[in-house]
Amino acid sequence: MPKHLLIGSMAAYSGKSATILGLAQQFRSRNLKIAYGKPLGTCQPEAETEELEADVWFIRQTLDLAPADLRPTLLTLNDQTIGDRLRGVDGADYGQTLMEYQGLNGADVVLLEGPGTLAEGRLFDLDLGQMASVLDAQVLLVMRYESSLIVESLLLAQSELGDRLLGVLINDIPVDSAEMVAQVKNFLESRGIPVLGLLPRSQLLRSVTVEELVHQLKAEVLCRPDRLDLLVEELTIGAMNVSAALKYFRKGNNMAVITGGDRTDIQWAALETSTHCLILTGHLPPTPAVLSRAEELEIPILSVDLDTLTTVEIVDHAFGQVRLHEAVKVNCIEQLIAKHFDCDRLLDKLGLVTVQA
Repeated sequence: MPKHLLIGSMAAYSGKSATILGLAQQFRSRNLKIAYGKPLGTCQPEAETEELEADVWFIRQTLDLAPADLRPTLLTLNDQTIGDRLRGVDGADYGQTLMEYQGLNGADVVLLEGPGTLAEGRLFDLDLGQMASVLDAQVLLVMRYESSLIVESLLLAQSELGDRLLGVLINDIPVDSAEMVAQVKNFLESRGIPVLGLLPRSQLLRSVTVEELVHQLKAEVLCRPDRLDLLVEELTIGAMNVSAALKYFRKGNNMAVITGGDRTDIQWAALETSTHCLILTGHLPPTPAVLSRAEELEIPILSVDLDTLTTVEIVDHAFGQVRLHEAVKVNCIEQLIAKHFDCDRLLDKLGLVTVQA
């Protein structure tokens, strides 16, 4: 029977999908056959003709999984399914359905993407602890480093999961937090919580595509709709004089610059620096000369009927809800996992004997 490893978190958008892709590469390099599944869905498929939600589809395609190596999603959380459960319309025993995973062979280890929090799925008997119990699975928790208070959340997880908690991966660690994170690691290890990986912050992994910004802002694309695949790593606001703006912009890398549609001077300054997207507020069009230069440099210009503050808030929110749907990000997370995660210790805890390829 295959080993089941649940990748869980304490908050959404913590990096579960990215971790699965990085671990999959490590497992395969050790001649382990993997399968993947997401028992509890969180997003509807993007089109009625599609059977899989976007994250599941991307992982299946990236890992080139055969149909037999993809475990089915049992339920998608939304207002309809929750309402049916609350009204008693849905009385299904999802724990029993989940047990059917145990009868599916053909893999050494099954990587399962767990719920986004400890409580998510409890209404359907599909929270992280319940899944681990039904499948006799171990849990690897993935957490973004926000502050040293991460310790309290992990102690809570330990009390909830008990011996099912195999270890934790702390990611998105700022450079200036390294000393504190070392103290956090030592404390957690002393409390019986293995820290299997410490991943430094990566601007690339935090980046969003221009296309996602268009979607979030409901923006009009004024030029280069063919370059919406560009990745934006930083947000910059052009509200100062042009000389100050130039000095500021030159420090940035792959920026989205937000400025007024009437600030032609700032727009020119942005186009001549490392800008991947120019966002003009107030629904004011740029001059033909600015449009022409942006076309030449292949920089999309977006127009929004919003004020600057609202635009900044929406873009900031987009950075906080990044999904891993680009090949360059997959390569990045594979390198980070290979360098900063103790895969051998993980496999030893799972009781898997491997042969390095």
